Amino acid sequence: MNKKICPWASHTYPDYISYHNEEWGVPVHEDKIHFEFLILEGAQAGLSWRTILNKRAGYRDAFAEFNVALVSKFTSAHLQSLTTNPNIVRNRLKIASVVGNAKAFIQIQEEFGSFDAYVWRFVDHRPIQGQWHAKQESPPSQTKISIQLSNALKKRGFKFVGSTIMYAYMQAVGMVNDHDFDCYRYQEIKALTDS
Repeated sequence: MNKKICPWASHTYPDYISYHNEEWGVPVHEDKIHFEFLILEGAQAGLSWRTILNKRAGYRDAFAEFNVALVSKFTSAHLQSLTTNPNIVRNRLKIASVVGNAKAFIQIQEEFGSFDAYVWRFVDHRPIQGQWHAKQESPPSQTKISIQLSNALKKRGFKFVGSTIMYAYMQAVGMVNDHDFDCYRYQEIKALTDS
């Protein structure tokens, strides 16, 4: 059976298709996964998502499987060594931001009990069901909520969390269901939050 999927994932790249079918838009409530997507979405800035997916295993290896406590203790010498790692994006600013983001992430965990509890407040703890495609519109690159989230994280010291990056993050972690209205995953993911 040939199910209809979102056009962006309909390439012949198996990594795109599996990411679309298994992860994108599924509500995340585990802090480790939140941290992973914050880092990956920030790394994507100016690049394609395919590039980041291809380097995902490299990121997991380079950043201690996204163990935020370990990453927060990375030394400047270790960060310097990562700038020569071909398995990640070797942008010095992006690499350096990961440690600062880890420290800010831990502060939020201490204040709110978890990063998950903090971030889901921005959507009143329920995913937004995007219906752009039902109206023959494309999803936006940012929204009022992604701007608010971006500004809040920047005030807490996060880097590479601009409003467009944060909207992509919200889509990835299921804070918004932006699958095409006629994509088979739209209704499946909507059902996860309706139950």
